[in-house]
Amino acid sequence: MNNTSKRMSAAGLLIAIGIVYGDIGTSPLYVMKSIVTENGGIANVNRELIVGSISLILWTVTLLTTVKYVMIALKATNHGEGGIFSLYALVRKRAKWLVIPALIGGAALLADGTLTPAVTVTTSIEGLKNMRFGDVIPVPSQEVVIMITIIILVILFSIQRMGTSVIGKAFGPIMLVWFTFLGVVGIANLSHDWSLLEAINPIHAIRILFSPANKVGILILGSVFLATTGAEALYSDVGHVGKANIIGSWPYVFVCLSLNYLGQGAWILHNASYHTGNGDFNPFFEVVPSNLRLFAIALATIAAIIASQALITGSFTLVAEASSLKFLPRMNIIYPSTEKGQIYIPSINKMICVVTVAIVFLFRTSHHMEAAYGLAITVTMLMTTILLFEYLGKKGKPLYLRLIFLIAFAFIEGMFLISSLTKFLHGGYVTVLIAGFILAIMYVWYYGNKVRDKRESRNAYVRLDEYTDMLTNLSHDEDYPTYATNLVYMANVKYNKFIKREILYSILDKRPKRAKAYWFVTVNVTNEPFTAEYAVNTYGTKNVINVQLYLGFKKQTSVNVYLRQIVHELIADGTIEAQPQRFTTTPGRDVGDFSFVIVNDVISPQTQLVGYEKWLVEARVRLQNLSSNPASWFGLEYADTVIERVPLILGRPNPSYIKRIKPKDYSNAKSK
Repeated sequence: MNNTSKRMSAAGLLIAIGIVYGDIGTSPLYVMKSIVTENGGIANVNRELIVGSISLILWTVTLLTTVKYVMIALKATNHGEGGIFSLYALVRKRAKWLVIPALIGGAALLADGTLTPAVTVTTSIEGLKNMRFGDVIPVPSQEVVIMITIIILVILFSIQRMGTSVIGKAFGPIMLVWFTFLGVVGIANLSHDWSLLEAINPIHAIRILFSPANKVGILILGSVFLATTGAEALYSDVGHVGKANIIGSWPYVFVCLSLNYLGQGAWILHNASYHTGNGDFNPFFEVVPSNLRLFAIALATIAAIIASQALITGSFTLVAEASSLKFLPRMNIIYPSTEKGQIYIPSINKMICVVTVAIVFLFRTSHHMEAAYGLAITVTMLMTTILLFEYLGKKGKPLYLRLIFLIAFAFIEGMFLISSLTKFLHGGYVTVLIAGFILAIMYVWYYGNKVRDKRESRNAYVRLDEYTDMLTNLSHDEDYPTYATNLVYMANVKYNKFIKREILYSILDKRPKRAKAYWFVTVNVTNEPFTAEYAVNTYGTKNVINVQLYLGFKKQTSVNVYLRQIVHELIADGTIEAQPQRFTTTPGRDVGDFSFVIVNDVISPQTQLVGYEKWLVEARVRLQNLSSNPASWFGLEYADTVIERVPLILGRPNPSYIKRIKPKDYSNAKSK
């Protein structure tokens, strides 16, 4: 992220409102509805319940969102990026076990990203159900609600390629209208009963947990927690808009949300005998004057779409960070704008889309979805609290302050987790299954790499400069057929000389591959968007070339295009041998053909791992082979590319010997 985008500005504040607050900004759609429904309906509410519930909501948002995330977590950014993986990257050197909360929290947050679009869009469309427009009822049933919801979700996922900058500029003004609308409607209803402002006193929040007016007891926290589910997304999206713009825009958002909850509470208390003809009840839509109801539903639907956007963009950031931390396989990442923090991952976009649509089909109503919603994000918040405790230690904060932070927030979030777990059989199990699946993938990839690195032979890397004579001799040995003019290996050459032994094994041992020039190319992605530079080391030869490409994150990694230019330049200055072409449709062509080789591992039968470690490495290799085509990472889809499997031998193989014996003598055997 560049310095300009880090500064607070009117445009930055507007984009932040458009991207970051969608999830938490749509909470008024279902929080009060869930509280009233769980308590037995509007006929069973009283002033104590409403005041206490709103007090719980206000102080939950104050403590978890304002204090923990806006005031503390936003300071814990890694090169401008936020989220649980960035936080882990800051503290991972303090203790090895910190990877556990990072993996659990990340998996839970990615699972939550599939639930938010489903519940928010469904809730808003349900506001249209059975509404009459003249003699027509456009949305007469839940089946129509589901159909409209799925159409909206598919359109939303299909526009992600545009990037969050474009989307944020479009959504920012709409969300500004949305929050203003929430505040105005809230204050209009609150004006009928200003005494409801007593909910600001936290004593009411504590009392309602033990009051007989609250029929579900501490389980009310499961509904209250829905008011702050967007806090983790706020932290994850900081790389898209900058923390200054989040800090500057949050007070306005918080005030508008608070006024709306208070307004809904005032309306409920003055309409205790209210009932709808169709049995559906949502105080958010009821507080709006009838002549503005359609406008409110349309605005709520758009806000719900934007809520989904916040989680989707946050998921892209999380996955990119997970890949860099070796929690997930490498994926094809697209940068729609010049901001490195704004990314698009096609495979993740498709996965979230499919799972979200499946959730809509499975649960069918927003009320059923609410049972699953919130459980995953509670787990993520708990894991973030543990990592923040370590981050505060890294910053030199006194132990007693860190312990106060840990105990206070772990207790609050633990209470929310317990209340959310009671909904496990009513839908929470779906969240656990999704998060568990993601966690299993991350666990296999991370610990599979750990086992491989631990068990890999010390001779896994060799010095490239020690093999240059052998490669040069092979290049000129006419006893071998020419494999390619330019044989290119996409290899990570460390410290300009160390290379995986399997690369040279591929050239020399499998079947010697003769080439005019051997290229070992390392792609380094820089933090600047449009860097396009390269460095060359030939080790004093004209046939062995180590190329370090330095490409900006916006530059398409079309290695074959860049390499053709590099070959031409090195031939022109005499660094490498000329490659005249006798047969060509291009007169004067001086660059030969290319063959690109990408080496993938397969487990060798000689691998001496057993039991759990063997299973883990085998699962990791299968996952590698199922992930996106490595050729797409380097823009080689249309080049002559070979994905070569090389046996991976882990552990010290036991030598196997076979004893030679004389042939058996059958001279005295009787013929049949």
